[in-house]
Amino acid sequence: MFEVVIGLEVHAQLNTKSKLWCGCATSFGEKPNTNVCPTCLGLPGALPVLNEVAVHKSIQLAKALKAKVNQKSIFNRKNYFYPDLPTGYQISQFEVPVVDKGEVTIDFPDGTSKTIGVTRAHLENDAGKSSHVGNISKVDLNRAGTPLLEIVSEPDMRSSEEAILYMKKLHSIVRYIDISDANMQEGSFRADVNISIRPKGDDKLYTRCEIKNMNSFKFIEKAIKYEVNRQIEAWEDGVYDQEVVQETRLFDVNTGETRSMRGKEDAADYRYFPDPDLLPLVISDELIEKFSNIPELPDEKKSRFVKEFGLKEYDAGVICSTKEMAQYFEDMMSCGITGKTATTWLTVELLARFTDGINITNSPVDAIKLGSLVKAIESGDISGKAAKEVLDYLMQNDDSVENVIEKLGLKQVSDDGAILAIIDEIIASNEDKVEQYKAGKEKLFGFFVGQTMKASKGSANPQVVNKLLKERLS
Repeated sequence: MFEVVIGLEVHAQLNTKSKLWCGCATSFGEKPNTNVCPTCLGLPGALPVLNEVAVHKSIQLAKALKAKVNQKSIFNRKNYFYPDLPTGYQISQFEVPVVDKGEVTIDFPDGTSKTIGVTRAHLENDAGKSSHVGNISKVDLNRAGTPLLEIVSEPDMRSSEEAILYMKKLHSIVRYIDISDANMQEGSFRADVNISIRPKGDDKLYTRCEIKNMNSFKFIEKAIKYEVNRQIEAWEDGVYDQEVVQETRLFDVNTGETRSMRGKEDAADYRYFPDPDLLPLVISDELIEKFSNIPELPDEKKSRFVKEFGLKEYDAGVICSTKEMAQYFEDMMSCGITGKTATTWLTVELLARFTDGINITNSPVDAIKLGSLVKAIESGDISGKAAKEVLDYLMQNDDSVENVIEKLGLKQVSDDGAILAIIDEIIASNEDKVEQYKAGKEKLFGFFVGQTMKASKGSANPQVVNKLLKERLS
């Protein structure tokens, strides 16, 4: 039996308006090589100037991760060649990062949790982007110089499930504190996944392989499972030392396999040395205090929702997994409804109706409409079944809940007199069944309920129907 050891290096692109070392814009989707200048092109004589907003966002991350801010950190040159790295080196942090020793708590569906250590988070600039079409390669340097925080975990994860939970929680945190849009499709939030295995009970760290630049939760999970199986098979076949070497690998989404990209460099290969153009970064106590005032975090919001709205821990965790869904839920609750019903209609009914391209931020049914629908259910104006018809209609049409209920004739009848008239007619038409019921055949009660609901075309309030039938048949 083997134990899996996983560590993640997550790159979060900071949502600053300009790049880390110059004033060029960081906007996505611009015409290639238009957001560039002598500094991000690495031209001789151009000097870097640190973007102070990136420092502010580093402090916010440290607070969110319960980490230490190093009040004096150093920028280093990390030397390596990529076609899309115009300077031939990346300005990063090596010996002393801006953020030191933090933690992230992940929650499992069974209600248990685990703390994953964060070794460090350091500032660095991104490279450009290479694209390949046939035999032609193109380089777009618009992204070169964009500010990143590289968040490095301890090797504390033991499965693909834990790795994904960690990434999702980190993704949620950086969005909650608004330091990154964390758009994975655009590469704003991506990870290098380090994987090794060892016999259970062994605490030694064996050879790790790094899977580079993963920006999909689904593919990260698949890549980890494939790589773990590859390493286990190599161990069991007696070729571990030959097959598993320290290297960087890529994940092929078409084949579902990882394959070798290049040998994994050690720190010495990068020839780190302090950047001669940049002074040490010194952060004052005043600056730390100013930017440590961050918004409510996912775990804090989850605890509040449990106490304030009476939610189950798991349901609160699902709702608070993104700040957009948490805000949607809070807006629903402003309609004066219960947390339990609101949770069901948000996480089960509404989300099930989302198709490609629709999400909580662009839902055709906004929070107030869904809250009004839940209120109509709880007040007895409509049944749960009828509410589903209303929600289906609202997904396709812009209208108010009240108008749709009226338009579709779904308003629930709770008037005792109207329902009693229907019940009396059904009892009169089924005297034989009434006698059987009174003689002890209690299952016939369902027959009378069904007949009443059918006669009312589903508009009678089921609770009132049950109450009045029991009185009439007693």
